[in-house]
Amino acid sequence: MNDMDTYDLSRFLAAQDSYSQYKTALEEIRNGRKRSHWMWFVFPQLKGLGHSYNADYYGIAGADEARAYWLHPVLRERLREITEALLLLDGLSARQIFGEVDAMKLRSSMTLFWTATGEGLFRKVLDKYYEGKMCDSTLEMLR
Repeated sequence: MNDMDTYDLSRFLAAQDSYSQYKTALEEIRNGRKRSHWMWFVFPQLKGLGHSYNADYYGIAGADEARAYWLHPVLRERLREITEALLLLDGLSARQIFGEVDAMKLRSSMTLFWTATGEGLFRKVLDKYYEGKMCDSTLEMLR
């Protein structure tokens, strides 16, 4: 790891690039339905919210790591692109797009990145899909 990757952000790139997982995720979002398993490394949430190996491995340690993720040129562009694709969908709830569990993970991820970066894109997702309500567990862990 170098100074640019203090948080081992390369783990996200490796997962997203493996078997074109990011491209698959983007295509699924554009089609309005998540069908495969990529949530942990495309819309990461705080470490400790999930209890699986993947939730722990891809969990973000805190606001500083979330900011570092957002400052990474490739991860930022991908997160922006897929979040914008999500915002273009009409007539579907987060639960319809992601399923119940992953809809909760999305809310956690958007709360984390909105709180850590102030990027309005994440606030728009919270407003559109969650009536502006953030994830209380994420907020509590960030305190």
